[in-house]
Amino acid sequence: MENLYPTFDKMLPREAKESLLKQKGIVVWLYGLSGSGKSTLANLLERKLHEEGRFVKVLDGDNVRSGLNNNLGFSDEDREENIRRVAEVAKLFAEGGIITLTSFITPVERLRQNAREIIGSEDLLEVYVKASFEACAERDPKGLYEKVKAGEVKNFTGKDSSFQEPENPDLIIDTEAQTEEESLQTLYSVVAGRIQPD
Repeated sequence: MENLYPTFDKMLPREAKESLLKQKGIVVWLYGLSGSGKSTLANLLERKLHEEGRFVKVLDGDNVRSGLNNNLGFSDEDREENIRRVAEVAKLFAEGGIITLTSFITPVERLRQNAREIIGSEDLLEVYVKASFEACAERDPKGLYEKVKAGEVKNFTGKDSSFQEPENPDLIIDTEAQTEEESLQTLYSVVAGRIQPD
C-alpha cells in the first residue's frame, strides 16, 4: 500500500512487554455453535488467570459486534471481515504480552485458516468447544434458538448457515461430556503450559 510507513522496528520489543508482565502473549481462539459454552469458558478462564496475577483480555463475539464491528452483518463477506478484524486485534494484544481469549462461532474452516494466517501458529491455541445443535438449543442461554424456531433470526449457524466440524484443532472441549468445571480445568491446563515465561 502506498504512503504507509510502518514503524514496528522502532517500538519496544515484545520480549520487554512479556518480561514486564511475567507471561507469554497468546491467543486462545474458542469457537463452536452459539450456546456451546465458548463465552462461559472464556470468562471463567479470565477470572482464574486474573486471580493468579495474569493480564488477560477477552474478545467476545457479541461485545465486539456491538462496538468495533457494529457495521457488519452476517453475510459470508461480513463474517469474514469480522474474523479478520478480530484476528488482527488479537495479534496486537498477543504481541503486547497479553493472554487473549476470543469467543467467536467461526463456523467454517476458511475463517479459521484466515485467523491462523494472521495470528501465526506460534501464538494461536485453537480450541473447538463442541456441543450438538440440539444441546445448544436446549441450553439456549440468549433465547436465540427460540427466535430461530419462530423465524425471527436468519442465517443462523447450524440451521440456515452451515457449521463445519474442524479437522485438526489444538484442543477439543466437549461441553456435553464434561461439566463446566471439568471443561475449565481441561482448558486451563493447556493454556497454563503455554504462557509460562522462559
